[in-house]
Amino acid sequence: MKIRRKNMKTSIFNVLEKLEKQSSLEKSRKVDVPPNERMLAITKETGEILNMLIRLKNAKNMLEVGMSVGYSTIWCAEAIIENDGKIITIEQNSEKIKRAKENFQDANISDIITIQEGLAIQILRNLSLDEKYKNFFDFVLIDADKENVIEYFDMILPLVSIGGVIITDNMLYPEKYREEMKKFSSHIKSNQNVRTITSPIGNGEEITIKLR
Repeated sequence: MKIRRKNMKTSIFNVLEKLEKQSSLEKSRKVDVPPNERMLAITKETGEILNMLIRLKNAKNMLEVGMSVGYSTIWCAEAIIENDGKIITIEQNSEKIKRAKENFQDANISDIITIQEGLAIQILRNLSLDEKYKNFFDFVLIDADKENVIEYFDMILPLVSIGGVIITDNMLYPEKYREEMKKFSSHIKSNQNVRTITSPIGNGEEITIKLR
């Protein structure tokens, strides 16, 4: 499935193209990028699916855990901006935050994105303590460290509105995370308050809907 990019704003299109080239170079190993500077971005196919799901959901309030340099954020912002929506995104790496801010500015979407810098666990805990964010987010992307993914999900679920969608990346690839993500998938499937499936799109996406 391909989104007809001619319908995109030129500023967003250009930044996505630039980041896709950078990501391809990283994955090809043709350039030597230090581990803490790697984009580790979602695939373009995943970006397209996120964009379409936001449109189908008519999402207005989004939470992202794991922004990196903002590639996934831009794909989501391109859709959510049409709903007058906003994105809160979490990232710990200050250098990646700097790069993301430049990308958001170039894409002309900075005004709809709030970056929370720091440890995801602590930021999610703070959001949980704020009554404003209970049942607040109608779309969530989890693309952070896999060791804590179950804890992230459990903290996020009360923040999601009924019918809200949670997407979790890297369910199938890289293979080194596969056992961790199998545990995560089993954990979600045991929760009677959600319906969930694992899709082979991109690096594998868990698509979860909050039922109650």
